[in-house]
Amino acid sequence: MKIIKRSGTEVPFDAKKIEIAIAKANESVVSSERMTPIQIKRIAEDVESAATNINRSLSVEEIQDLVEDQIMNQRAFAVARSYITYRYTRELVRKSNTTDEQILSLIECNNEEVKQENSNKNPTVNSVQRDYMAGEVSKDITRRVLLPRDIVEAHDNGLIHFHDADYFAQHMHNCDLVNLEDMLQNGTVISGTMIEKPHSFSTACNIATQIIAQVASSQYGGQSISLTHLAPFVDISRKKITKEVKEEFSSAGFELPDEKLSKIVEERLREEIRRGVQTIQYQVVTLMTTNGQAPFVTVFMYLNEAKNEQEKRDLSVIIEETLRQRYQGVKNEKGVWITPAFPKLIYVLEEDNIHEDSPYYYLTKLAAKCTAKRMVPDYISEKVMLQNKIDKNGEGHCYTCMGCRSFLTPYVDENGKPKYYGRFNQGVVTVNLVDIGLSAQKDMDEFWKIFDKRMELCHRALQYRHERLTGTLSDAAPILWQHGALLRLKSGETIDKYLHGGYSTLSLGYAGLWECVYSMIGKKLTEKEGEKFGLEIMKKLNEYTAKWKAEENIDYSLYGTPLESTTYKFAKCLQKRFGIVKGVTDKNYITNSYHIHVTERIDAFDKLALEAKFQALSPGGAISYVEVPNMQDNIEAVLSVMKFIYDNIMYAELNTKSDYCQVCGYDGEIEIKEDADGKLIWRCPNCGNTDQSKMNVARRTCGYIGTQFWNQGRTHEIKERVLHL
Repeated sequence: MKIIKRSGTEVPFDAKKIEIAIAKANESVVSSERMTPIQIKRIAEDVESAATNINRSLSVEEIQDLVEDQIMNQRAFAVARSYITYRYTRELVRKSNTTDEQILSLIECNNEEVKQENSNKNPTVNSVQRDYMAGEVSKDITRRVLLPRDIVEAHDNGLIHFHDADYFAQHMHNCDLVNLEDMLQNGTVISGTMIEKPHSFSTACNIATQIIAQVASSQYGGQSISLTHLAPFVDISRKKITKEVKEEFSSAGFELPDEKLSKIVEERLREEIRRGVQTIQYQVVTLMTTNGQAPFVTVFMYLNEAKNEQEKRDLSVIIEETLRQRYQGVKNEKGVWITPAFPKLIYVLEEDNIHEDSPYYYLTKLAAKCTAKRMVPDYISEKVMLQNKIDKNGEGHCYTCMGCRSFLTPYVDENGKPKYYGRFNQGVVTVNLVDIGLSAQKDMDEFWKIFDKRMELCHRALQYRHERLTGTLSDAAPILWQHGALLRLKSGETIDKYLHGGYSTLSLGYAGLWECVYSMIGKKLTEKEGEKFGLEIMKKLNEYTAKWKAEENIDYSLYGTPLESTTYKFAKCLQKRFGIVKGVTDKNYITNSYHIHVTERIDAFDKLALEAKFQALSPGGAISYVEVPNMQDNIEAVLSVMKFIYDNIMYAELNTKSDYCQVCGYDGEIEIKEDADGKLIWRCPNCGNTDQSKMNVARRTCGYIGTQFWNQGRTHEIKERVLHL
């Protein structure tokens, strides 16, 4: 068994240290109130037993809490007071410098919690360490200066989660839809250099990757671009290549017939499209932004977004090439084709591609094949989205999320036109629904009273996010605010206007609906009573965001939080506050948003149909998934799920596995096992390799694919996932 020190370092549990600490407290009291050596030893043994039963690495604070409880159980109250006083005094000393130990442990790569905080960051790399170090300073300033004490305490105790506190000190927003069309068509500026409208498709792709990198370095969340914005440059290249081919043959004394000319031009055009798509794929994978990771970028593929039939045909070629290259994958350091994490791909299912007789059905079959091998693309149903996303003109719209799942609300500009690209999200605060359920102790009146208080807490925390962005000058991130990624403001202008009126959103996140419902009424979301209560909670959350929006003219929106490392944090906080409650806190994770629990045995189609009801009530962001085995030999089954998505749910994905052991070449599923200390580790079933640096593992973590491994809570969740097909 291991414990996690305050610095984040993981060390073996040592019962002797507990005995020594208790003995010191014991010596400080009068002899008549002291415990015997046998009592002290028994306390250490009981603490060790209790810690082992929790089945995860406990923090020093959690061990000390157990020690206090056991001293009290021995009725040694004077010793307990001495122990608590000493602990409090040491805490005051530590508070005088809250960051040094954390930063030093980061540099030495022995902070286990931070090492596994982000499944797409390699903590041994200098740029990642630099970002984490800056993040520790930002969190320290945020906690001590920028946020009130009650919000900090609520965050620490797991009542809420104040997301991305490591970036809060700066005036940075969360995620956005990049207006690539404006930047390519009207030009932009990158690092002080004027970039004019490109004269070919390949150049447009190259500029797009530079834009992606610049945007990623100016914010902290996901971004999305649309392939539709690249499509017009296909015809520009077509005309350019046509002219070149004609000149080549003319100079050689030949005049090509139109049919032959067209064939040569299209062949060369295809090659340029291949190179352009490859530029996006490889540059995104190999780019290292200022926060030490590849850009969290999503690429949107929507045929019906094209402005005319020619553009749609050209777009279909780009989509086809994108899918083919992702199916192939990228080579790892051993030269083996593996699954990359980025860019995330989203493919829209629509009338033009969903039926066997649809003109672009061949793309859907290719997408299914790609999903079966590489876990992407994910799927948006145009049909369902047009029903869910209706603007004030009464018109439905289909558009991409910002990154993995954060959706903008429908918006109509001052000219009465719908607008999505160039908009953004201000930030997220998540409420831990499980804590509300357990705090209410099955009393429904008490549940709603606590619920109201937590909503007010979240509201104030979100207002701090909004206020932190208020007054931000466009000069803070020129690529975003001045040069078209989001806006084209002048130097010295603030972004304040765009924080109101629905242009941007503020996200109220929620987590653990499954456990919350079960803690209150003993029913699952898959049972009628559980479903009814779960939907009631979702409607209540929406009532609050609507109320805040009406009062403040800010678009608050309900967001299904993709807990990555926070799933573990919330679980630990719940266990500390309420102990082990069967079916609620007996895991080292809690369930993302409205999702059906990962251990629940449910058919893929039933799962998607049920979750669609909850997804419709999560307008600020949501995604559903089904867990599937290796489907590469059963593409028809993948297609059947995709067709079900089209008819029933707005946004969903299929999770499979894509692994490789660099030691023995095994390309099946890398398994999760417990080591001698009870810690979950990844192990090759073929050769027994447990060295994470010598294996490639790709798993869906929270919408994005993760490839740098996960904390113990998320690993526990991944281990327990059951198949839905």
